[in-house]
Amino acid sequence: MTYNAVRVLVVDDEQPIRKLLRMGLGAEGFAVIEARNGREADALLAEENPDLVLLDLGLPDRNGHEILTAWRADLKTVPVVVLSSRTDEAGIVRALELGADDYVTKPFGMKELAARIRVALRHVLSSQGEQPVFRTGALSVDLVRRIVVVDGEEVKLSPKEYDILRILVTHAGKVITHQHLMREIWDETTDVQYLRVYVRQLRQKLNDSPDAPRFIRTETGVGYRLREAD
Repeated sequence: MTYNAVRVLVVDDEQPIRKLLRMGLGAEGFAVIEARNGREADALLAEENPDLVLLDLGLPDRNGHEILTAWRADLKTVPVVVLSSRTDEAGIVRALELGADDYVTKPFGMKELAARIRVALRHVLSSQGEQPVFRTGALSVDLVRRIVVVDGEEVKLSPKEYDILRILVTHAGKVITHQHLMREIWDETTDVQYLRVYVRQLRQKLNDSPDAPRFIRTETGVGYRLREAD
């Protein structure tokens, strides 16, 4: 796939936002299709088969959560990047749990948004099967032999620490919510502070500072994102 050919369906009821996205993403080499509400989004998704959807959560006829639920129930696998406000952390978490691939807060920078779109598209292409060895920067994870190497040195992780890293590796570049990690590792929702303890220990072993992360980025109030593969 060449990014110049990528078609993005923008679903937003605010005309100035749609115009901004049409001009900004057009300058980044994307073709933009526009929908003002959920009804138009459903029709254009079926007719135009876009490569990715930018979905505002606050639409006049249906909210973004309802739209995501319907699309995923219908097995629509198109990647979806949510447009939202940083203050609405609960809404962002819910959207990710319902199947959104990423989120971008308003106001946003066009360069960052274009980069997030490309990451979401790459993730879809790579999610068809795990690569045996994942590399990003100075971090290498052998998913077959369960060997983790940082800065040329093998790192010993506890089973829970490795499980957290494996899930982040499998979804590198994508936000993984606290709830998703807790369900995958403990089979139930536990205290998020318990998860944070393990993530802190994992970061220490990876020599990864939360203040200047090389690998694991904290998405405040939402979850974690591992730097995408090189």
